[in-house]
Amino acid sequence: MVLYFSGTGNSAFAAKYAAEIIGEEAFDLFDKIRNKDYSAVSSETPWVIAAPIYCWQLPHIVRDWMMKTEFTGSREIYFLMTCGSEVGNAGKYLKKLCDAKGLIYKGCAQIVMPENYIAMFEAPDKQKAERIVKAAERTLETVANAIKEGKTLPDAKPGFVGKLKSSIVNVAYYPLIVKDKKFYAKDSCTGCGLCAAKCPLGNITLAGGKPEWHGDCTHCMACIAYCPCEAIEYGKVSVGKERYICPR
Repeated sequence: MVLYFSGTGNSAFAAKYAAEIIGEEAFDLFDKIRNKDYSAVSSETPWVIAAPIYCWQLPHIVRDWMMKTEFTGSREIYFLMTCGSEVGNAGKYLKKLCDAKGLIYKGCAQIVMPENYIAMFEAPDKQKAERIVKAAERTLETVANAIKEGKTLPDAKPGFVGKLKSSIVNVAYYPLIVKDKKFYAKDSCTGCGLCAAKCPLGNITLAGGKPEWHGDCTHCMACIAYCPCEAIEYGKVSVGKERYICPR
């Protein structure tokens, strides 16, 4: 079974694309994470987890969900990690997670997709994004066929900087950077509520027709990316920047 978490669609695309080749169904973890549903999941075939890289590791909200959820059936598990550039030393921490869960780690595939983290980086324009996704398809075909054949995926081999990113930088990133105080809605906000509906943590509510953030944010960028009016900003950093949603 292919399970996925996706903020702006990259990992959803990767999961569905791979699932079709493997011959499995792709299941969205959005409701389970948002509703804190830790009921057991079961699969007779190897597990595949598709998720974005957050600061060169698996997102903490996905890691925490996995730790609290019982996986029954197959003990083998693969990871498809979407990223804007590289996954750092994510494999080391994925293996630790698998060891803690009694799962057999079968490797982590690095799937380069368009950058979406506009709180820090630039998202590509639509034409460039399409080219990046097209290239990712070729990687996904290779990876999915390897999974179908039961092969172990080779982990990326990070250098010193990659190891640093996935360790010290990741530890500092969440308490120092992952906050929602800079999010706000401009007057062009129509109060449609899509931002609240797309938040995987239920962190956004509408008050007086405008969104309010309540401190439990994972920086998935769904609220800012899906706003149909581009009315949501992240301080001054996002002003004038391209918004990104996976084109597939």
